[in-house]
Amino acid sequence: MVGEVVGRVIESRSTRYPVGATVVAGYGWRTHGGVHEDEKHTLPTAQLRTVPEDFPKDLSTGLMLGVTVMPGMTAYFGLHDVCQAKAGEIVLVNAAAGAVGSLVGQIGKIKGCKVIGCAGTDEKVNWLRELGFDYVFNYKTGSLDEELKTAAPEGIDCYFDNVSWGDLSVSVLNNHIKVHGRVACCGSISTYNNPEAKGVEAAGVLWRGVTGGLARGCHTGDDMNRGVNPGKVKYKEHVTSGFDQTPQALIGVLTGGNTGKAIVKV
Repeated sequence: MVGEVVGRVIESRSTRYPVGATVVAGYGWRTHGGVHEDEKHTLPTAQLRTVPEDFPKDLSTGLMLGVTVMPGMTAYFGLHDVCQAKAGEIVLVNAAAGAVGSLVGQIGKIKGCKVIGCAGTDEKVNWLRELGFDYVFNYKTGSLDEELKTAAPEGIDCYFDNVSWGDLSVSVLNNHIKVHGRVACCGSISTYNNPEAKGVEAAGVLWRGVTGGLARGCHTGDDMNRGVNPGKVKYKEHVTSGFDQTPQALIGVLTGGNTGKAIVKV
């Protein structure tokens, strides 16, 4: 798993990245790193890039790891381009309290959709209510079929699957999605390290649909920033302090211990 980092340039021979500039790049977890200004990567999100000088000083720089970059782009293009969600349609989001899911729900509401979200704790469910989700439930204590019969008896138009939950996704696809419904297969974290898992194979499906939007990523980041600054788009950061706590932070992500974007502060 490659982590993005945001930090300040402390030594430089480049006019493009002067000392003191705030930069973001997908170089993995580290306290320090040395890079060449023309270094290229397969994934555009891994390129070294500077934070705009007009980035609001009162906002967390963690937004450059969440709302305005990969999670924000994933939510935006996944719902807009892959699902092609329209006003009045019903959107179901699993792992809805995560960095991507919480944004999917809010973008869906801005687009005029009815948004249903599920999460694994009552605290997360309460937060989803604060975000404006129309219907939320705890998938660990409630019955998916019963909850969806209540929330969307007419069926689901768009399903945004963040974790590839086998039984849950199979039930949604077999029993609740409408004819011509759309699915964004965003991730498969529920199947990691589990050879017995029956998750829907999602690897690369959403990515293939979103790569065409990466060139528009800066524009999307600006849109999300404009939404965050006046409070139209809300977010949470689950911050773990100390580089030595990085393994625990990752374990927390894999076990659902975080709400919003997980960040390690060095």
